[in-house]
Amino acid sequence: MAHRGEMALVAFLQAQNCSNYPGSWRHPETMQDFLKPQYYQRIGRCLEDGRFHMAFFDDRLALPDILGHDHAEAVRNGIRVVKLDLISILTAMGLATEKLGLGATYSTTYYEPFHVARVFATLDHMLGGRVAWNVVTSLNDSEAHNMGRAEHPEHDLRYDRADEFMEIVLSLWDAWGDDAIINDRETGVFADPTKVRRLEHKRRWYNINGTFTVPRTPQGRPVLIQAGQSGRGRSFAASWGDLIFVVYPNMAAGQKVYAGFKEQVAASGRDPDRVRVCPAVYAIIGTSADEAAEKRALVESLARPVDGLALLSEVLNYDFASKRMDEAFSDEELAGIKGLQGIRDRVVAGSGKQNPTLGDFVTVSGRGTIREFPCFTGTAKSVADQMTQWFEERACDGFVLAATHMPGAYEDFTRLVVPELQRRGVFRREFAGTTLRENLGLPRAAPFDWKRH
Repeated sequence: MAHRGEMALVAFLQAQNCSNYPGSWRHPETMQDFLKPQYYQRIGRCLEDGRFHMAFFDDRLALPDILGHDHAEAVRNGIRVVKLDLISILTAMGLATEKLGLGATYSTTYYEPFHVARVFATLDHMLGGRVAWNVVTSLNDSEAHNMGRAEHPEHDLRYDRADEFMEIVLSLWDAWGDDAIINDRETGVFADPTKVRRLEHKRRWYNINGTFTVPRTPQGRPVLIQAGQSGRGRSFAASWGDLIFVVYPNMAAGQKVYAGFKEQVAASGRDPDRVRVCPAVYAIIGTSADEAAEKRALVESLARPVDGLALLSEVLNYDFASKRMDEAFSDEELAGIKGLQGIRDRVVAGSGKQNPTLGDFVTVSGRGTIREFPCFTGTAKSVADQMTQWFEERACDGFVLAATHMPGAYEDFTRLVVPELQRRGVFRREFAGTTLRENLGLPRAAPFDWKRH
């Protein structure tokens, strides 16, 4: 098979008391200073040393409080309950690094287009063109209640509104021409008003008439991350995303999803070679296979049953305390899930049942455990072998690496696996440039064709 060039590496982070793996805070080597900037800066410097393309932060606008309609179990067990605002975190990390990309999650359901556009454009200027926005429509009623709404909007409706949201944000980001600012003190002309476009937008969801306040950024506009994996979500991702975050159980499944998604990107009128598809994975590395197995056993021992139940309730917007483990979900209950429908669909497919039980959801989803994502375990060489195979055999364009403990999982990977990937020629030895788009091999963003939309 022809050599594919270099894979993308993205770190999957949380601005909270644990990593994506809720048991990570119980790991004896996890640092506990997550309320201090040094915690995130330490991770950022490690990732930059490893030549990672980006540190990407997931987020919710609520803690997991749907299980039993109470936050007590989540708080008691530290199940992803601390959630800090990401812009402050990215700023702290950006000031401690020079070339590492930095991505943050912001919701199209609970923020306004102007606000999102200004926050990310400003940050892209302040950090020299290294910023990405992870576009989400949010998940559950807990987020709705925190934001003063009665309930979370219906799934497909959220994406319909998000499409219009995206048109507005991209139009705002490109409102100023690249050469609009003149800064001529002799004539007193600061900028050419003919090169600053006023947005007049009146459609189903928004009625906007105004001029954006932030000039175009160093990379043209921030990189867009998207993780939609339901039918409607995939369509949204194919239309807008530069980097697509996916979850699949193995390489064979990944190859099918990868090929199908690239076809969908092409059908939407975009170049599939300019869209990076990267699955979430864990990596546990030892100096021997036995040591790696011991490390994995320790990590797996940190998970508690309540972790998965709380996180499934959160992500599916359904109280899992209301059913027995052997009780099947009815057609009506499955159809009524308003959260991440991609997880529901994976459980139906993985269980082989039209009406999976609560136990099937826990087992197949792997939520709250390291089984949620593929976990490459072994020596640095064997982990690099597995990652190279996925990449070369077109299951992905790179990986989103989650951490079993912080920051040790990233330190192990940077010290041991990165050199192995570099020796194989599938990962870079130096940054390609200073902006995130340059480092992802993407051109500087051309102005958004708002008239086409």
